[in-house]
Amino acid sequence: MSTVKAIIIDDENLARELIKAYLAKFEQIEVLRECEDGFQGLKAIQELKPDLIFLDVQMPKITGFEMLELLEEPPVVIFSTAFDQYAIKAFELNATDYLLKPYSEDRFNEAVNKALAKIGQPAEVKKEAQEITDAHREQEERIDRLVVKTGSKIQILPLESIHHFEAQDDYVAIHAEAGKFLKLMRMKHLEAGLPSGEFIRIHRSHMVNTKMIEKLELYEKDSYLLTLKNGKQLPVSRSGHGKLKEVLKY
Repeated sequence: MSTVKAIIIDDENLARELIKAYLAKFEQIEVLRECEDGFQGLKAIQELKPDLIFLDVQMPKITGFEMLELLEEPPVVIFSTAFDQYAIKAFELNATDYLLKPYSEDRFNEAVNKALAKIGQPAEVKKEAQEITDAHREQEERIDRLVVKTGSKIQILPLESIHHFEAQDDYVAIHAEAGKFLKLMRMKHLEAGLPSGEFIRIHRSHMVNTKMIEKLELYEKDSYLLTLKNGKQLPVSRSGHGKLKEVLKY
């Protein structure tokens, strides 16, 4: 049987030690590295290309979900979490297996066997990773930051640093003080999670930070053009114009 390469990503040393102890009977699984946070985890995944990762949901710096959505070709994932109502609801809606801490060895073995059956199916694994991150976004009450990646560099973007969003097929282009970033996500998830008084969907393809608005002008009949403080001009749809009038009260 070929060796299954694994990485453990969890900020708790005891949790990592427990996983290694439970893995002792799985002779085909080799743990290549242990990581204490998502930054280390992402770097290790890019470098070592594991078949399987054990990923804690709640970690410092960036969460397990935030790390997962930065992976273009994710490995098979076994999630673990202490009670997190949004994470657990997302797992249940997506029928994705996860370990709720503290978990038994039998429960661990069940999760590992399910994961091993998925190895060698990259398209299905990628689809499942996308579905679980989408489900989690839908369960979150509010987005308060966005994590993006350029090459191997991770950046955390506070909402106040973002000028506007632009839909580009399955991606969203984030235009921020730090530059332009592409993120694999849907505009509808942004619109649902961002504070409505601070970000407005002005067009099918554009959402703006209201604090960045400089002026709104009539472009032609029933058509408006929005100018941001950085000089960027964006089209405004009829429904977008209605939202601007309601929120900005002009």
